[in-house]
Amino acid sequence: MTSFFDLLLSGLMSGLVIGLGALAVTLVFGVARFPNAATGDVMSLSAYAALAAAGATGSMVLGGAGALLAGILLNVALYLLVFRKLADRRPVMSLLASIGVGFMVRAGLGLVYGQQPQVFRMPLTRPMMLFDMRIQPTDLKLAGVTIVTLVAVFLILEKTSIGRRMRAVSADPSLARVSGIDPVRVMLALWALAGAVSAMAGLILGMKTVVTPDMGWNMLLPSFAAAVLGGIGHPLGAVVAGVLLGVVQELATPFVGFTYKIAVAFAVLMLVLLVRPRGLFGRQDGAR
Repeated sequence: MTSFFDLLLSGLMSGLVIGLGALAVTLVFGVARFPNAATGDVMSLSAYAALAAAGATGSMVLGGAGALLAGILLNVALYLLVFRKLADRRPVMSLLASIGVGFMVRAGLGLVYGQQPQVFRMPLTRPMMLFDMRIQPTDLKLAGVTIVTLVAVFLILEKTSIGRRMRAVSADPSLARVSGIDPVRVMLALWALAGAVSAMAGLILGMKTVVTPDMGWNMLLPSFAAAVLGGIGHPLGAVVAGVLLGVVQELATPFVGFTYKIAVAFAVLMLVLLVRPRGLFGRQDGAR
């Protein structure tokens, strides 16, 4: 039987991936003001790009670079070709467009690669035993990569001029425009950053499980849930909520089964929102 600590570790790993997806969602929402439903499909395409790059070069480092490049380029292209043109429309228009774009990406991946699951060729390693816990060395590496990614994102948001401009646009778009901040540059940087985060989420999810055209779509609902639970538009809240939901899902698995574990996470989401409608970290004014 799987021990409590094994479930806890598994929950932490899946929670970090959910947190990355939620961070990508909340970054876009905080500035562009709509939930990007294509986030999961950017994750999927990035995972396939990593598979192709790693297969061609034999290097997982170059595979990761391929994932990052694919995620950034796709997200920036989507902004320039689709979402920039809808910036003055109601947010629901951008949401509907993102659903359509995501479907097109997913269908394209299915046509090119088929529905057969693909896996990264990883070296076999023995798990390390720590008390009652079995720890896979690969999981430690993936957790390390995830944490480095999160630290890098928060440093960009807090310590760089473009990060400060993103936060200024998020807080008050009109005032930011009057202050001389170029909204196009900010949006390009935002979509590139969200694409990089989505790419890392797709890469890590693909290495932990299997790569399929639907993998990112299946991760989208938990990512949305974590973004809302953390306080939509609040980056740190999205990550913390993602880890929380991941742990809750895994710990619930022995009681409700694998198929229904996501329902437990949504039950937690609803309970928290009944008590605190703006989420764990949301402010009274709504989103930041």
